[in-house]
Amino acid sequence: MSTRNRDIILLILVAIIAIVPMVMYSGLGEDQGYFGGSDDGASQVIEKLGYQPWFSSFWEPPSGEIESLLFALQAAIGAIIIGYFIGYWRGTSKYEKE
Repeated sequence: MSTRNRDIILLILVAIIAIVPMVMYSGLGEDQGYFGGSDDGASQVIEKLGYQPWFSSFWEPPSGEIESLLFALQAAIGAIIIGYFIGYWRGTSKYEKE
């Protein structure tokens, strides 16, 4: 099998993997029970047990958008740190080879 045929088959496979879930669940959302996260399920179980939190946060973001922004900022900072160390490691290993 040539690399071109293999690439075409892989591309078709990726398209199928991306399209099939969209067709299967088109129009169905969280109201019908689809795409519910594990956080929602866990919080419902905890509420059924009657758990009372012993700590509350000292500051809550004023909106969901700001909360998302802070989460994205945290992820970006983490990615920068990880990228720096991977680059540093690759650079030192390349320098040691020479």
